[in-house]
Amino acid sequence: MTTSQRSLETKPSARSEAASHKPPVTVVGGGMITRTQLLPTLYHMQREGHLGEIHICALDSGPLREIQECPQLRRAFPGQSFTAHPDPARFSPDQKFPQLYQEVLAAAPRGSVAVIAVPDQFHYDALKAALANDLHVCVVKPMVLKYAQAVELERMAYERGLVIGVEYHKRFDTRNLMARQAYREGRLGEFRLAQAQMIEPWYYRYSNFQNWCICENSDMFTYVGCHYVDLVAFITGLRPVAVSVYGIVDEYPNGNKGFLWTDGRVIWENGACLSVVDAIGYPNAAAGSNAQGLTMWCQGPDDAALLVHSDQYRGVKTSYTTAGSDPGDTIYCEPNPDYFQYVYQGGEGLVPTGYGHRSAEHIVRACIRAGAIADLAERQRYLKLLDADGIMATPANSSYNELVIEASRLSILNGGREVVIQYGDAPGVAFRQY
Repeated sequence: MTTSQRSLETKPSARSEAASHKPPVTVVGGGMITRTQLLPTLYHMQREGHLGEIHICALDSGPLREIQECPQLRRAFPGQSFTAHPDPARFSPDQKFPQLYQEVLAAAPRGSVAVIAVPDQFHYDALKAALANDLHVCVVKPMVLKYAQAVELERMAYERGLVIGVEYHKRFDTRNLMARQAYREGRLGEFRLAQAQMIEPWYYRYSNFQNWCICENSDMFTYVGCHYVDLVAFITGLRPVAVSVYGIVDEYPNGNKGFLWTDGRVIWENGACLSVVDAIGYPNAAAGSNAQGLTMWCQGPDDAALLVHSDQYRGVKTSYTTAGSDPGDTIYCEPNPDYFQYVYQGGEGLVPTGYGHRSAEHIVRACIRAGAIADLAERQRYLKLLDADGIMATPANSSYNELVIEASRLSILNGGREVVIQYGDAPGVAFRQY
């Protein structure tokens, strides 16, 4: 038996029994998004009786100990816990287990739920391992970095009747659902120009980003600009057809280098243009948690139409007696009540709210529903319904995102050259020929 195998706290047989009434969840990744968004949703669904035991696997025990000791999680979900792989009580953070996630996924009951929340370049391997073990999947965006990988995973999931839901949480912001409905009804005319931004806080440079979001792996357009590319497609139903991304290389505190400032341009099939700026460059001393928003200019039959979403400012201003304990907390702040918050609604603990919670919950519920369907053909019909609804991002209805990311990576690594997206029988990307 290997050291990583000995770190499993629950035998596969015991986990199989747990799947009989409440499906367990296996989370791969112990980083910021797991701690701040995904685990609270899973804990809440567990508390509500929809999920069984929760397992979280990480490269080492360090982030798992941080999650176990997180005061906010303890206050919100008293008495709830998860099984850590590797166990922080037995293994030091210096001990690395790069293949442990495969063993943890293999130990999960067939038809249960996996949540993939690892750095972008590891999504493909983790997704493939989850599907190989017949697990329904919620994966953080972007799903993968290559279109061919998205197609492969789509086919693999469909053949097995497995859900893959990509967690583009802005789809579940009521503002964006309203915009989608208005656009599809013709009330916003035809999309012509758009500008979007998502500038993340400076202190991210001191986090695990400096170990993985480096030039050869990813960039800020790929990591967060994809939100607004997906969102414009979600609202309009249009497909992107060309991409150019210029990146400015900057140095992390540990000396690694990344494209920490990016400016992207996306052309759409109707000739419209979206410009997106992204960075790890929002001042720590500023009042909000980041800067983000979308403005769309559209053309109607007799006049222009306009959509403006200032997503970092939600009309709340607060000045506290002292700043909070998290990095970037300020005495005067403008908190976002819509993405994710804990609120007290009576009883024990706190309740997660916001579109970040609704998005993850929606995908996990879809996984649970599919897991309750024994017949493969019936599960496949359910997958087709999810694809057709178009609300939850799936490989079948959102693989334009992988084409954009593949094009953007080709562009940013070549000084911002424009890359064309080709659809049809053999979708792909190539430099524009002049």
